Amino acid sequence: MQSLFADALAQLSRPENTHTLRDIHRGVERETLRITKQGRLAPTGHPKQLGSAFKHPLITTDYSEALMEFITPVANDISITMQQLEDIHAHAYRHLGDELLWPLSMPCFVGDESDIVIAQYGSSHSGRMKTLYRQGLTHRYGGAMQIIAGVHYNFSLPESVWKVLAEQQGEPLTQSFISLRYFHLIRNYKRVSWVIPYLFGASPAICKSFLQHTEDNIEFSEMGKGTVYRPYGTSLRMSDLGYTNKEQADLKITYNTLDEYVAGLRRAISTPSSRFSKIGVKVDGEYRQLNSNILQIENEFYSPIRPKRVTRAGETPTQALERGGVEYIEVRALDVNPFSPVGITAEQMRMLDVLLVYCALKPSPELSWDEQVLTDKNFNRVVMDGRNPRLTLLDQGYERPISDWLEEMFADFHEVATLLDKAHQATDFSLAVTAQYRSVLNPELTLSGQFMALLRDNKWDNSELGMKLAQQYKAQLTPAPLHYFTEHEFEKLRDASLSAQHELERQDASTSFDVFLQEYFRRAECKTPTCE
Repeated sequence: MQSLFADALAQLSRPENTHTLRDIHRGVERETLRITKQGRLAPTGHPKQLGSAFKHPLITTDYSEALMEFITPVANDISITMQQLEDIHAHAYRHLGDELLWPLSMPCFVGDESDIVIAQYGSSHSGRMKTLYRQGLTHRYGGAMQIIAGVHYNFSLPESVWKVLAEQQGEPLTQSFISLRYFHLIRNYKRVSWVIPYLFGASPAICKSFLQHTEDNIEFSEMGKGTVYRPYGTSLRMSDLGYTNKEQADLKITYNTLDEYVAGLRRAISTPSSRFSKIGVKVDGEYRQLNSNILQIENEFYSPIRPKRVTRAGETPTQALERGGVEYIEVRALDVNPFSPVGITAEQMRMLDVLLVYCALKPSPELSWDEQVLTDKNFNRVVMDGRNPRLTLLDQGYERPISDWLEEMFADFHEVATLLDKAHQATDFSLAVTAQYRSVLNPELTLSGQFMALLRDNKWDNSELGMKLAQQYKAQLTPAPLHYFTEHEFEKLRDASLSAQHELERQDASTSFDVFLQEYFRRAECKTPTCE
């Protein structure tokens, strides 16, 4: 098995092939809460000076009105992605008045759940549907989940890399081959995804006020008056406190083929849930959720990685995958990096590239549901106790020390980094792997370890550290010059987004929202958006 990995590395290392790895495409989606100077959720709506949260391509909102999301355009240079992200942040800060951006994944002080305002997208049918979907999430899982922030990393390998791998296997380069290899990548990612919360988990502690909004019985230690933590925790955001849906455990969605994955999602959006049916769909003339199925729509499926294709007008995500195959993958397990003013660093991106190329090249047998359950158990162990030097993980049915597994993986990571450095005629990828290897030798050098050290050494509550960083980053980025965008471009995007929302609302004003929803779900059951 290792020889297949070595063969793939050797093929891509050949002089005529090395350049193919220069064209990896990336994009970042960073979520962040707007907060007041007192560290509470901002009660204001999405700033109109930033444009329409519904139609703006770079600045939107996620689940709640206060949870902003900044989206970079696709780029093939990490330095450009960082410039884009910094510019978007700087532009946003200039229109927030006295408000700050919360720099942590888990929220600041959470009072009454009524303080959490669901994201608003206007009166068009599609805008109302987005808000109603979030209303359903509130009824299903509670409002507190709507204010947890993360970072999503979108990644795609160029066709030229897939061509080299197809030739190595003696197969023609087709979209079916590319899709199959993306699922190959995803399965390997599932096997080792625990390395992400180990290295980059940054939510080992949370504000105690959050616990009143959850029913989970996680055992915590206390620090000060307002903070609880796990002594060896890495990413409480990815625990049962955060982005999980226990109803989905019975779906048994697997990643062996595109057809298998799509069939699992379709089953979920069409299977009634006895639990969610008790909420009701339309009660006293008002919608509470889009439907009472296990998933209202496909986006409700919470997974640390997703296969994706850009959708066309009227398409659902699965229809886009069926039409064109997998175009890129979305890594969803990243906490916001509290030590970066934009939530992620260039070094993290390089490490993620190394991990994802490793997953693409390493042999990847099919992953049964039972095997996938074991990978999830490993992930959860690291989320809760990843910095424990005695921690073991399940490897082919046996308990294996995490340190031993990390050593083995980092040996392969160094080889992948050398390949990427050769492609870019630099040493940045090897330097990133070397820097992260220090966290293998000493778990307290991980992001979660650094975070806990700051709390302990300074006797700070979680909220104190969050506020200090929030103030620091606002002061740093508000006056920062733009490097990729211009203010004129941001103004054009703002005006265009507001006009697009207004025009859609005008078009929908005389038609029925009920009929719109019925038609949407009729089409969602089809394999193409145009089926009758």
